[in-house]
Amino acid sequence: MANKLITADQAADFIQDGMILMIGGFMSNGTPEALISALIEKGVKDLTVIANDSGTPGTGIGRLIAAEAVKKLIASHIGLNPLTGQLMNEGKMDVQLVPQGTLIEQIRAGGAGLGGILTATGLGTEIEAGKETIEVDGKKYLLEKPLKADVALIRASVADESGNVFYKATTRNFNPLIATAADMVIAAAEEIVPVGGIEPEAVATPGIFVDYLVGGEAYVD
Repeated sequence: MANKLITADQAADFIQDGMILMIGGFMSNGTPEALISALIEKGVKDLTVIANDSGTPGTGIGRLIAAEAVKKLIASHIGLNPLTGQLMNEGKMDVQLVPQGTLIEQIRAGGAGLGGILTATGLGTEIEAGKETIEVDGKKYLLEKPLKADVALIRASVADESGNVFYKATTRNFNPLIATAADMVIAAAEEIVPVGGIEPEAVATPGIFVDYLVGGEAYVD
């Protein structure tokens, strides 16, 4: 079994300026803060971030945005981080807002190798602009293309040494799906246990998807 355990600084070394990142979390719940800190310390720039939201001031993706590390954000809402809206309105950060269901389905399509998804959500609105429409059985749909990333950063409540991941409660959110849709997956874990330390039915992300593990993620009760 390959040794997947690395430090947060070693994980940050994989992230280069201009990369596309998927980052787990919902209002920073389930976001790997240890990896965010390492990226800020490294000073990475011009990232495209795909995530549910832009965190909050002082937490999660919000810290990356405050550090001027994000050039483009693809997310479903930004209302909890006023800086995101400010930078968008000032033209300093490209923000693409996507309905939440559409966004997660685009990520799922990217992970499954699909050519896209068909949805009626957004028809007749500015979301439709520039997109292909397809008619099926007399009903019109938008073709939303799959999303993939260079690296996905996920947060594990518990991971075993082979990379199998358990998520506690709502920390699960986008994490399992983004782990399928990136070329590399790095998990920051609150606890790392030996193989067999997680009941098989509790594994939400199989270790085959996780390339590297980082310990020391702050424990969340």
